[in-house]
Amino acid sequence: MLHNVSYNNPKIERTISSEVGAILTLKERWKLKGSGSPKLFITACSIQIHNLLVLDNNINSCNMELRKNGVILRFRSLLETYALPIPYYKLVIYKGKAQEYSIHRDNYFIKVKADHKKIHKFFEKLAQLKSDQGFEYIDDL
Repeated sequence: MLHNVSYNNPKIERTISSEVGAILTLKERWKLKGSGSPKLFITACSIQIHNLLVLDNNINSCNMELRKNGVILRFRSLLETYALPIPYYKLVIYKGKAQEYSIHRDNYFIKVKADHKKIHKFFEKLAQLKSDQGFEYIDDL
């Protein structure tokens, strides 16, 4: 479910933490060589996200944060920040042939450009973490 995380709301923070787990400790982030993605440019998205992104004229971009049991995909629209928590068991990643990745959760999806080596490394790290949890990674469909 999409959440507005612009303001400090303990109820939303608890909901997100229950879905994707707690924030990684400093030691875990150090071991992973970082828990955040580089800036990801959005090429396509589901209608719920699209309706938020068209409200302003900024370049549509997002980032992802690794958590213990999933990831949080964040993007901004107007002056608000929105978060889409995705537990590993609901996370589906497709790698397209046109240098883009598609991230899915239920009826939400975002396609991002993968025009930089750092982006590919981040998605490889994400695929490894998901496979460590015992879930499947779909490549080149």
